[in-house]
Amino acid sequence: MNLLLQTSVTDLQAHIAVTGSKSETNRLLLLQALFPNITLANTSNSDDSEVMQMALTGSEELIDIHHAGTAMRFLTAYFAVQQNRVVTLTGSSRMQERPVKILVEALEQLGAQITYLKEVGYPPIQIKGQKISNSKVTMAANVSSQYISALLLVAAKLENGIELTLEGEITSVPYIKMTLALLTDLGIETSFIGNKIAVKPQHQVVSKIMTVESDWSSASYFFSLVALSKTASITLTSYKENSLQGDSALVALYKEMGVDSRFENNTLILTKQKDFQPKEINFDLNNTPDIAQTIVVTCLGLGVGCHLTGLHTLKIKETDRLEALRIELTKLGANIAVTNDSLTLEPSATITSNVKIATYNDHRMAMAFAPLALKVPIIIADANVVSKSYPDFWDDMEKLGFKVSEIIS
Repeated sequence: MNLLLQTSVTDLQAHIAVTGSKSETNRLLLLQALFPNITLANTSNSDDSEVMQMALTGSEELIDIHHAGTAMRFLTAYFAVQQNRVVTLTGSSRMQERPVKILVEALEQLGAQITYLKEVGYPPIQIKGQKISNSKVTMAANVSSQYISALLLVAAKLENGIELTLEGEITSVPYIKMTLALLTDLGIETSFIGNKIAVKPQHQVVSKIMTVESDWSSASYFFSLVALSKTASITLTSYKENSLQGDSALVALYKEMGVDSRFENNTLILTKQKDFQPKEINFDLNNTPDIAQTIVVTCLGLGVGCHLTGLHTLKIKETDRLEALRIELTKLGANIAVTNDSLTLEPSATITSNVKIATYNDHRMAMAFAPLALKVPIIIADANVVSKSYPDFWDDMEKLGFKVSEIIS
């Protein structure tokens, strides 16, 4: 499905209910599988979370998680500790290009039995669940925090817990802290000191309702819309001022791009700063790489340059996001350069209209480019890819006054 986005609206007014955080939901679904007396509320309706739930509640030996990278990492650890269960985890052709070797080697240090069925280091993999008694493990910390969270989520169910030593610069620390905070909220003892993380064994937790906060990554597109508008007041629910999600850094980052934020009774209200003057942006996104696409597109729409660093994990996402950004922004007339971990956009006064943006099976490519419709008509290819994290996105764009038309092209 290809969508043409256009609008004559520059004053944005709407109340949007954003689905629960995919990151929190997938962590809590795994914890609920380990501790069934947990009840979950406001869970994500994303494809990734549905795939995760089906895998955790099903009994099939072959589990296809399609494009769901989080599910691949978390389920690898989960099934490795399910005694006497044998499963094969596979996914899309892109998923079979995304590495799992660092996680597999860490699990093998603990005593897991995992076999590569095609190329070493990549899915598909066969997992033979074991009783795990080893507790000490060392892992490289500079690739994906999901590898670390996968271990931490199953740690309390291991005979002796986990003592994890991280080597190198730790990537996406807020996501690790989110995982630990959820464990702590369930009464599981954890510590994170320097490069060492420990989770104590605990085989039961108290019955509890865990309410998932709405997704901050999904909120990023509304920050972008407000930044590119003339005037705006968009209310988003349900968000916490003291969020566990790393992407809540949007509040501080987008203040530099003309967006004011305030919280009222778990709602987040975004407004455009009066008399805002755009200026060049320089951000280190090591802790929040998932919002890089949204930020660089916002900068293009504002006509300002930007230099973003800390982006090394983007090369192993749903697509190589750095290269995808270079290709698609160039179509729009941007002058952009990328390295293995950075992106530099030169300021530009014009944007080419009616460009068809390829999305590369990547939900964030589709949604990050959509706010440019405030500046020029834009076509989003394979627009239904948003269902991976935010199925209601195009409906919510229409609530804001955008014309969303399916086209054949």
